[in-house]
Amino acid sequence: MTRRTALLLTAAAQAQVKREELCFLSATELARRLRKKDLSARELLEAHLRQIEKVNPKVNAIVTLVVDQARQTALRADEAAAKNQFLGPLHGLPIAHKDLRDTKGIRTTYGSPIFKDHIPTSDALIVERIRNAGAVTLGKTNTPEFGAGSQTFNAVFGATKNPYDLTKTCGGSSGGAAVALAARMLPIADGSDTGGSLRNPAAFCGIVGFRPSPGRVPSAANWNPLSTSGPMARNVADTALLLSAIAGPDPRYPLSLSEPGARFAQPLTRNVKGIKIAWSANLLGLPFHRDIQSVFASQRQLFSQLGCVVADAEPDLTGADEIFKTFRALSFYQQHADKAAKHRSQIKATVLEEVDRGARLTTADIAKAEAARALLHIRVGEFFGRHDYFVLPTTQVPAFDVNQPYVTEIEGIKMGSYIDWMRSCYFITVTACPAISVPCGFTPDGLPVGLQIVGRPQDDWGVLQIAHAFETARGLDRPPVI
Repeated sequence: MTRRTALLLTAAAQAQVKREELCFLSATELARRLRKKDLSARELLEAHLRQIEKVNPKVNAIVTLVVDQARQTALRADEAAAKNQFLGPLHGLPIAHKDLRDTKGIRTTYGSPIFKDHIPTSDALIVERIRNAGAVTLGKTNTPEFGAGSQTFNAVFGATKNPYDLTKTCGGSSGGAAVALAARMLPIADGSDTGGSLRNPAAFCGIVGFRPSPGRVPSAANWNPLSTSGPMARNVADTALLLSAIAGPDPRYPLSLSEPGARFAQPLTRNVKGIKIAWSANLLGLPFHRDIQSVFASQRQLFSQLGCVVADAEPDLTGADEIFKTFRALSFYQQHADKAAKHRSQIKATVLEEVDRGARLTTADIAKAEAARALLHIRVGEFFGRHDYFVLPTTQVPAFDVNQPYVTEIEGIKMGSYIDWMRSCYFITVTACPAISVPCGFTPDGLPVGLQIVGRPQDDWGVLQIAHAFETARGLDRPPVI
């Protein structure tokens, strides 16, 4: 081998390393490089496609790939950039959409064998907004059947595995999105949240998941404030970047909030000295795994070091369990009763359980839950008159065995249903307050733990700011080694 050949090989190897490192940069840094033309959308896409080829077979996070379509989209982005025409805040950034969201011309299964070959003819609004913001769609991320349950597995694609421990679950229902982010296969991802589906997998996978206020990201589900769509990323600034593209009003959805999405593209820096933090290590006496409690407790001093005033306190969430379960069952009945009637044998038991409960609800049941929700919101409003933010663990347990459908016991206490282990998330859902999960450490077994920050109704910006302050003070966690 000649010296010149050796040097060329070394240069090629260095270029390869540089390309692989693109997947480890933040979305905001990638967006900056794309706008400076230090990086092309095609180069960035190919780096992520190589990472997907390398890692996805181990974790099963991205279940549908549209490589040719993605390459064409990236080419159009580069052609526009050559003319100094950038397509939006997400110009050139690769993304895959949660498989609950309709994507025009791309298979969308909802995790159900009933729809294993379904190809929508239109985009969901969140997908439309992400496309219009310049992102490059490369596929779909895995989700449990119809998004039911915080464990990502289904009969179409199987289970998605936690990148920190392939024997553990990644959570759900936005589990594929969380794993794709943690494993550096995507820089940003969209998800949705009813009982914790943005926050739970974020906590289990060591990334950030933000449940916005109902109406912040418009959808047909905004008539029911239990369900919201929202952003996921590896840090808070990247999360805000994606939110800036998907938030904002839409005349087709009257309950959508009027504040434009561009509001969330501003710098997150804020002096948090004097901010009042209500701290709760075991919400309403719920059981929490001892490792969760230990990691969470260790973070309290960091808020104090930031200058926040931290006090033990929690809102009165009396009735939250029945409120959530009533409106969840009603929603499942509305969405899936027709499918259950025609395809009952093809639908998993927990979905049928919700549909059947919804069918049994009486007008008195619904009226009682609605009245209880109204009173709960008043009490939560009063609570936030005394405190700026509420901080608690995101999940009650660390990631568990990937072959276990759901948690049945926590610290010796039996769970009454397949979702009772998720109450630290779905009790917050009932408040209709914005909430974010940010990484806060690891268990002794090396599993990520999430810290949940809840803000006043519609104070999404404030939640992002305090989360950014916490993240900056603490530093980012190590990525998984897979």
